[in-house]
Parts: sequence; C-alpha cells; structure tokens
Amino acid sequence: MIGEPGSGFKTALRTLDHTRPTIGAQAVGIAQGALDAAIAYTKDRKQFGRPISDNQGVQFMLAEMAMKVEAARLMVYSAAARAERGETGLGFISAASKCFASDVAMEVTTDAVQLFGGAGYTTDFPVERMMRDAKITQIYEGTNQIQRVVMSRALLR
Repeated sequence: MIGEPGSGFKTALRTLDHTRPTIGAQAVGIAQGALDAAIAYTKDRKQFGRPISDNQGVQFMLAEMAMKVEAARLMVYSAAARAERGETGLGFISAASKCFASDVAMEVTTDAVQLFGGAGYTTDFPVERMMRDAKITQIYEGTNQIQRVVMSRALLR
C-alpha cells in the first residue's frame, strides 16, 4: 500500500506534479523537431531563384518559433529541477510547464506546416505528424483547460 488509507486521491494528485513536466518535455522535443525541420526546409526550398528563408516574413516566423521553444524549454527545466530537489507546492509550476510547452508545441508545429506550404500537410514530410503529436500533449495528463484550473487554484490558495 502507498500512503495512508484515504489518502489515495491526494497521493495521485501529487504524483501528477512530478509527471506533468515530462509531458512538457515531450512537447518541447516535438516543437524543437518541427523548428529544425522548418529551418532546413526553408533554407532548401527555392522560390524565384532564392531560398524562402531569405524572406523577412519567414525569418520572423522562425525567430518567433525558436523564442517560444526556448521559453518552454526553460519552464520545463525549472519544473523538473524543482521536483528533483524535492520541493513542495509544485502544482502551479508543473501544470504551467505542461500547459505552456504543449501550447507552444501546437503553435510551432502549425507554423512549421505553414512554412512547408501544401507539402506540409502531406505525409511526405514529418511536420504533419508532429502537429498531431503536439495536439495530444494538450490533452493527456489533464487537458490544458484543467491545467489552468490547477494553476488558478494554486494561485488563489
């Protein structure tokens, strides 16, 4: 038996404080993969005799994607480090890291599909799968709506 009789629900919730950052880490990995694929593709894809990565609009999209990935990575690292140190009161940071990183993964993979153009929506390139993989990280271990409930309760406690 784990814990005291009657404490199972609280134990399960505390366990989620340690597992949610792992979903955030998965989301960061998906987002990084999509970013890497988008960078490579935009450098290789030519329109009007030059790589589409030469276009400022594309450059801005890539910069925005990279900035979001790095912010998500740092939040996940923070949550994981705090859990590893055995800190208490991890509800907010664990939920925030999962929620933020999975939202970033969805945004970055969607932008990657956009940068690939029509080809990005086909199975010829990995970004369409990455977009589907990103979506599930917003759903399991508690939907991102539930993560926002967890965060707000932690803030208002």
